[in-house]
This record gives sequence, structure tokens and C-alpha cells, in this order.
Amino acid sequence: MAFGGTWRLLRRDGDEPELVGEILVDDGDFPWLSGRFAPAPGFAAVRPWFEESRALLNAEDYEGFERFYDRIAAALTLVAPDGPVAEFLLHIDGDRASFRWSDEPFDP
Repeated sequence: MAFGGTWRLLRRDGDEPELVGEILVDDGDFPWLSGRFAPAPGFAAVRPWFEESRALLNAEDYEGFERFYDRIAAALTLVAPDGPVAEFLLHIDGDRASFRWSDEPFDP
């Protein structure tokens, strides 16, 4: 994956997906990519989800994080420059996002 690509985060709510934000990838450390996060107006509704998931990780409550993150994965879609990915793990902290992704579902 070349740096500089823009990934889109969409919310699947209703008939049309809503843009939540965009990530301009500018760094990576396999398997993670990271970049500048530009929120769209739709991010306000899901911002608390990312704050809570970050708090769970900071508290080292990994089981709680996994249960909570299911909500994010069920409601949002990450779209690579060449199309949607099957599964992803995304962290957003201020204007930075880091994520890993797969064309196939992660192992259970």
C-alpha cells in the first residue's frame, strides 16, 4: 500500500451510507497503517464509540474492548482507495487514525 492514499469511513445507517471521515495514509508499520483523520459531520454521532474503545484499551480491558468494538465493526465500513475491505480494526485519536485491515474476515 503506497502512502498518500485516502481511505473513507462510512456508516451503514439507512438507505445510503453516510461519510464519517477520511484518512489520508502517511505512515505504516506492517500490519498497521496510520494517517491524518479528517472527520465529516457524521463523525459526531460515533465519536463517543472511539473514545470509549480507547478508554478500554488504556485500562487494558481487552475483553471489554473486543465486545465494545463489535458495535463499531457492525455499523461502520472502511473503504480503501480501491474498494471496501472485509474487516478492519480502527483507532481514532484526535486528528490521527491507525488501522489494520483484511480482504477476508479476521479469525474468530
